[in-house]
Amino acid sequence: MGEAGATVVCTGRSSSAKALRSDYDRPETIEETAELVTQLGGTGLAAAVDHLDADQVKSLAEQLRKDHDHIDVLVNDIWGAELLKGGPAEWNTPIWKHDLDKGLRILRLAIDTHLVTSHHLLPLLIDEPGGLVVEVTDGTADYNATRYRLSVYYDLAKVAVNRLAFSQGHELEPYGATAVAITPGWLRSEMMLDNFGVSEENWRDAIDETSAGHDGPAAPADFALSESPRYVGRAVVALASDPGRARWTKKSVSSGQLAVAYGFTDLDGSQPDIWRYIEEIRENDLEANPADYR
Repeated sequence: MGEAGATVVCTGRSSSAKALRSDYDRPETIEETAELVTQLGGTGLAAAVDHLDADQVKSLAEQLRKDHDHIDVLVNDIWGAELLKGGPAEWNTPIWKHDLDKGLRILRLAIDTHLVTSHHLLPLLIDEPGGLVVEVTDGTADYNATRYRLSVYYDLAKVAVNRLAFSQGHELEPYGATAVAITPGWLRSEMMLDNFGVSEENWRDAIDETSAGHDGPAAPADFALSESPRYVGRAVVALASDPGRARWTKKSVSSGQLAVAYGFTDLDGSQPDIWRYIEEIRENDLEANPADYR
């Protein structure tokens, strides 16, 4: 969005200016994110906020009203439960064996945060027609409807966010605003790159564990279809820039689907679509060149 020249207020708990505890305890900060926005041509602003704390989000809304008067686009990609969901060895644990406190924390982080944020920030978006709300989740509504996603708690969280976009779309229509759920594919976040011992500059080395630039575990072959965070960001920009964006309201789509619809690409000029690969190839035990889905 900075690349498109927008003023972007980056919120979260990982801040160098305010002591808020993040579940991840990662070194990255919202101030660094805001600086990236500015470097790419926008205006990046950082605001330290715990989105589970309704009073903090209310204060954020008041400050945004004072400083900017209005919000054109609200991107709600709050998650924070990556550590709680665990790795493959912990997936498929039935609810009666799953740690209840961890499970309920997943729902608080993944659902309550979105509701609190929408409650306080949507009034700044509906006071003029044309607003856009993007709810970020994992898996489209169609995909998740017929597939069990890791655990009862993770499954419920990701399905709920898709439905939230649908519900908000219904409520926003009278105000000329649009709500869409977007799922990225295999996202190369800093955490994911660290898992495989690579960086964004040499991420392909993770597929070849013999590579000199790789000192972590080998990634599966379909990591070749992973995408940078900028890809789904460009998906949001495409929607925000489309005067006919209302045709997407209440829908659930992937970054790959929107890339085809709007023609944007990832940083390397490709259009990765791992969801289509999963449905057409992986789930049918077929073989294909990942490059055909990029």
